[in-house]
Amino acid sequence: MTDLNEYECEMLDVMLESFGVPDSLTRRQILSLFDQDEAAAFAMVQALIREDLVVVSGSHGEFELPEKLILKPKGEKFLKEGGFTRRYHLEQQRPNEVGGTLAKLQQQNMRLQNEKLANQSQVIDLNRKVQSLKISLYVCLALIIIAFLIGYVVGNK
Repeated sequence: MTDLNEYECEMLDVMLESFGVPDSLTRRQILSLFDQDEAAAFAMVQALIREDLVVVSGSHGEFELPEKLILKPKGEKFLKEGGFTRRYHLEQQRPNEVGGTLAKLQQQNMRLQNEKLANQSQVIDLNRKVQSLKISLYVCLALIIIAFLIGYVVGNK
């Protein structure tokens, strides 16, 4: 389906809508839909056949339009669900979503990596402060012990 553009999808939907009460189109009706451009009509008929929405009836050559196309019930259901145009628009949105999701995941990954690096540097800084505070604590404890010893020696004289 990805080989069809929006215009071709719309033309296929118009073609499906053109099937009348007997659910069939003749070769002349198909050509009139495409302003007698048999090549374009043939390509669109082939797309409908490929999607298994129509059945070919009547004699025709390998590269000619068939005498009659008959719409399958599957084709009616497909058209009621939005047809080729709806499918085309859904397919156009899908890459955006996937690409958007991929881009969002890449951005989130970069943000998390930056956050991790920032947190690691913060942990290193905090570890340095802890070491510095431990040294200060040991120095304070040593000074207190020295002060007690001096006080004990001075008080016992």
